[in-house]
Amino acid sequence: MPDALSTAELRDQLGRILAARDAGTWRVQPLQASGFCATWRAECAGRTLFVKTQPASSAEVLHAEADGLRALAAATALRVPAVDGLWELPDGGAALALEWLDLHRADAGFGARFGAALARVHRADCPLHPAGFGWHRDNWLGTTQQANQRSAAAGTADWIAFFGEQRLAELAFRLDRRDGTIALVDAARQVIAALPRLFDDGYQPRPALIHGDLWSGNWGMLGDGTPVVFDPAVSCSDAEAELAMMELFGGLPPGFWPAYRDAAGLHPGYARRRPAYQLYHLLNHVLLFGGYESQALACARQALRLAG
Repeated sequence: MPDALSTAELRDQLGRILAARDAGTWRVQPLQASGFCATWRAECAGRTLFVKTQPASSAEVLHAEADGLRALAAATALRVPAVDGLWELPDGGAALALEWLDLHRADAGFGARFGAALARVHRADCPLHPAGFGWHRDNWLGTTQQANQRSAAAGTADWIAFFGEQRLAELAFRLDRRDGTIALVDAARQVIAALPRLFDDGYQPRPALIHGDLWSGNWGMLGDGTPVVFDPAVSCSDAEAELAMMELFGGLPPGFWPAYRDAAGLHPGYARRRPAYQLYHLLNHVLLFGGYESQALACARQALRLAG
């Protein structure tokens, strides 16, 4: 495999790739906008692109991101940056060029617009055929590969099995090989066993397209007030899983909940299931960053108390 390119070599390579596709001289500057990949601003004749690059070892991350952005764009309810191009690099890596979007500080009505738009995404028909939980490929939460093996059907038992196996069990297995996580892994496995009790209130999850990594750093507002989301890890999942993650990291903007409830409703049992859904993302943070073990363990124990 070719040696990894230096920053200067990669910058020049990106300029040549863009020039070969679109006539003109592209000015490419490195950014410091992500902890998980190299990022760039590319400009030519008044046109600006946001470019991400990954080495060969993680090139599939960008392929999965482009796939997720296209899926969300096809839903037409929520704005995402348009995929401008996706290329292989000489070192075997990949470059993803996206529409450059200027983000503005959220105004007083942003939360309501965001809630209504996300509700429309969640209420839309599942883009998988036949309908089921999962996705047609794995994708990534940060550097953690997210398993998306599709369920055979779209019933409550199918969702419980999918979430237990493809979400909690996958991460518990990875944590089981780390020191200092024995109690957390054991608690996560107890939550998996208790999942059916969290759905004993008549709630019937349906496969909805979700962004999958919708913390407050992955949404924003355009100058005209339009909500926009980016950096997805999409799947067809229970919409409650999305909402629980949003509440965990960064909170929700004022006005979000009334607009979301008006457009999509919210089952009264959501609060019981929320800790189990949040546990998945806390387990991932233990994997990615460490230091979240106590919070994850407390979350697992809360899920078990609510399961009864």
